[in-house]
Amino acid sequence: MTYNIHPLFVHFPIALLLLYSAIKILPLHKWLPSIAWKHLERVLLITGVLSAMVASSTGEVAEHLVRPDHDLVEMHALFASASTWFYGLLLVGEVLYFINPKITTRFGSSYVTKLFGFVQKVLTNRAVTLILAILGLVAISLTGLLGGVMVYGVTADPLAPIVLDILGISY
Repeated sequence: MTYNIHPLFVHFPIALLLLYSAIKILPLHKWLPSIAWKHLERVLLITGVLSAMVASSTGEVAEHLVRPDHDLVEMHALFASASTWFYGLLLVGEVLYFINPKITTRFGSSYVTKLFGFVQKVLTNRAVTLILAILGLVAISLTGLLGGVMVYGVTADPLAPIVLDILGISY
């Protein structure tokens, strides 16, 4: 017998990445300057993206076990993928921040180092990270809402009928 373990894993990326976005969007570093916010952001981002990948892979299995409404599942999967990509891009910027000095030392001033430097500069730009964090927050919130609709129906969340209507999903 195969079990649906997707519900065990979905809450981790939602909680971790939602908290990451809140820290990134709100001016917490100004309100509480004694806290190492950057380190906390990195831990939340790494664990959140990794757990999102696990949730995504268990979601593929759950889709074949439960067989929910096709349009609803596809929209849920779309927003789950989008949120993973948004937060994944933020993680790439953080990883490049650490490996770019090593690449520059190893390869000197080559095309590769210039390309990696440019990508890192774009993905760590304050405006870009803010936009990606907001887009990720919206995408992961919609993913959770649609997942909740699949499990609990439309009546559990007062926003569900409105969002489903906007997305053109009949349930």
